[in-house]
Amino acid sequence: MKKRILRLAAACLLLLTALSLCACEAQTKTRTEGAAADAVLGRGGKVLRILSGSENAALEPILEAYAKEAGLRIEMTYRGSLDIMRALSQEDLPYDAVWPASSLWLNVGDTNHRVKHAESISITPVVFGIRKSLAGNLGFVGREVSVRDVLSAIESGELRFCMTSATQSNSGASAYIGFLYALLGDPDAITLEDLESETLQAQVRSLFSGVDRSSGSSDWLKEMFLSGDFDAMVNYECLIIETNQALVARGDEPLYVVYPYDGLSIADSPLGYVDNGDDEKEAWFLALQNYLLSEDAQSAIQRTGRRSSYTGVDARNRDVFPETWGLQPDRVLSPIRMPASDVLFACLDLYQTELRKPSLSVYCLDYSGSMYGEGSEQLVAAMDQILLQENAAQHFLQASETEVNILIPFESEVLDVCTAVGNGEELEALDAVVHSLETGGGTDMYAAAAEGLRRLRDYDLAQYTPAIILLTDGQSAGSFSEFEQAYAELGADVPVFSIMFGDADEEQLRELAEYTNARVFDGREDLIGAFRSVKGYN
Repeated sequence: MKKRILRLAAACLLLLTALSLCACEAQTKTRTEGAAADAVLGRGGKVLRILSGSENAALEPILEAYAKEAGLRIEMTYRGSLDIMRALSQEDLPYDAVWPASSLWLNVGDTNHRVKHAESISITPVVFGIRKSLAGNLGFVGREVSVRDVLSAIESGELRFCMTSATQSNSGASAYIGFLYALLGDPDAITLEDLESETLQAQVRSLFSGVDRSSGSSDWLKEMFLSGDFDAMVNYECLIIETNQALVARGDEPLYVVYPYDGLSIADSPLGYVDNGDDEKEAWFLALQNYLLSEDAQSAIQRTGRRSSYTGVDARNRDVFPETWGLQPDRVLSPIRMPASDVLFACLDLYQTELRKPSLSVYCLDYSGSMYGEGSEQLVAAMDQILLQENAAQHFLQASETEVNILIPFESEVLDVCTAVGNGEELEALDAVVHSLETGGGTDMYAAAAEGLRRLRDYDLAQYTPAIILLTDGQSAGSFSEFEQAYAELGADVPVFSIMFGDADEEQLRELAEYTNARVFDGREDLIGAFRSVKGYN
């Protein structure tokens, strides 16, 4: 194990270099010129393009008000913090500013030293939100709670929770590092030798056994929670507040906030300028940043549930942090210290390959006639990034030894069902099948998805993070009722994530996503990136 950890550390030291040098199909596009931003705020002639964490979507009204006043057009593109880190390592970065959830990702990602004027805009701790009645039953109300207390509740079968992937989202990564610190007894710093501990690994596996559903995005985790039937989640304090506001508005029980005192991590939301030598844009950026740091803007930001300091919340905004929800507006936040870069990447690699609950992924892939040519070529290239482990490792998407991947190619009927267990030769054989199949015939995604659900009956789904990943480029024949019946017969919460490609019927895909509390990803501009994104959700 020691040699393995050391090899991982050495490999991870080369990761950012590999990411910046990789210019082939494996390189994910973060944004192409002319591609639509996720949000456009203001209609001025002065344009600032910001690559931001999704949690900042709540600040759009504040940004838009400033943009209108300043004659600015702010284009927001939302990505996970680890995606922002990867983007920073690329030679071409078509943004004027970056705004990840934590300074950590600027520090390890900005290898080209292009980011300047970085300032924390707000802070929010990563916390547990637990349904208040359950928190009371666990004895968590009105007292300090440790990570070991949470672990005991999971091991007793009393607590299950949702969280984002530690290798795809800052909230998941931060929570995970906090768990490590706490279970190691709050060391001065996590070391590579610490990660060798079999006791530590067993405890973390046990903790992650309590994960009900995973997500690649903190903001979507909130939406998933509100649409589902879950007891708890790990997320930013500000997003727990947003969740509670929605729960209370519809008459549901709120979540009770638990601050794990021995493993508390903080998102400090740094906004930094990408220096491309444009003095005029730099001036526009600094004016925006100064506004966001002004007293009025900071108060407005606090109204969204974010904090302005580590020492408490302004009296005029305390009502946003009701103590009946377990919130502690006067709490002095003492965050853990993040590990060095080589240790951080070793932690993330260990999470992906050893510690997280293993994935059970069913790939329903469209091989209809309309996929002939470029469509099938892109599909094969995308699956190469998931199934070939040297590619998957570039984005922390590699399989574990106990992971299960099922391939169901389809056209007007299911063509085959192939299964690979683990991360070795069986996965390579599955990739060879992807390469060998030919396109032809019509499209019936419902039959393929229903077959995937039937195959899941062979597994104890409590031991996995299951998902069906469906790609199609056309309007499906067949019947939604066939899928609906198979889903009811399975009797389990299995999301169906769809990737839209070509002329796929978005309405059909959204129907599947809404029925299973999942998402539709747009693969029309970047199919490889869409596959990588959806894989981060299980």
